[in-house]
Amino acid sequence: MESSTTGGPFVHDSKGGGTEVRITGYGHPDAQLLAAEVQQEYVRRYGAADLTELHPEHFEPPAGLFLVAYLDGEPVACGGWRAKRAAPFGIRETDAELKRMFVRPQARGRGLARVVLRHLERTAAEAGRTRFILETGTEQPEAVALYASEGYATIEKFGLYREHEQSICMGKEFGGAPAV
Repeated sequence: MESSTTGGPFVHDSKGGGTEVRITGYGHPDAQLLAAEVQQEYVRRYGAADLTELHPEHFEPPAGLFLVAYLDGEPVACGGWRAKRAAPFGIRETDAELKRMFVRPQARGRGLARVVLRHLERTAAEAGRTRFILETGTEQPEAVALYASEGYATIEKFGLYREHEQSICMGKEFGGAPAV
């Protein structure tokens, strides 16, 4: 089963089991649960939560999207994108910013981050976005490796943490909708 940016669930077979990926919105209880867990991951890795302001309306189509991946009915991964407006630090009018990519520790190693990322890329491209931008950090080497393996390269730092030495900003141009 496949969905557009406004429809029902995606189903993806992920290393030995079906994974359902649903567009939930950022305000959904499962999205909020996983967003709270990623904040705890930031505290563990960086000593503080991410202070970037995020609101459910940032992720409402067509200007954004938030999804949750389920394994055996349990929420295990999430991510979203929000449209950006042209701004300093190299941000373009057609950029989409990737936010709150996260996979619970017990679900890691199944390719779920890649599945979520590719669905987000595809939906952003379908919504007319031409580049994904993101901010990660030096204490998330697995995230940096994932993004690099998917064609992301470092870009000018932007956002709340642009002056922070642990901040790493990356971007990827879309040459049409990515394959899922």
